[in-house]
Amino acid sequence: MTTIEITTEYIKLQDLLKFAAIASTGGEAKLMVQDGQVRVNGEICTQRGRKIRPGDDVQVEDRHYTVSYADQ
Repeated sequence: MTTIEITTEYIKLQDLLKFAAIASTGGEAKLMVQDGQVRVNGEICTQRGRKIRPGDDVQVEDRHYTVSYADQ
């Protein structure tokens, strides 16, 4: 599992995909989400603007990503 650190309350799913280099562009992130390739907390998510908060699990293929707050 890879941990993605954020400094805000949440990150939108499509932004997380770009930030973590899972998708190289916003368009690619949009297609991945719309095609049902992304799971959030075990459920397929088709909302690219879904708010991902610390503790959430995002899965793409067999890779898992979790979000945590960056130490400030």
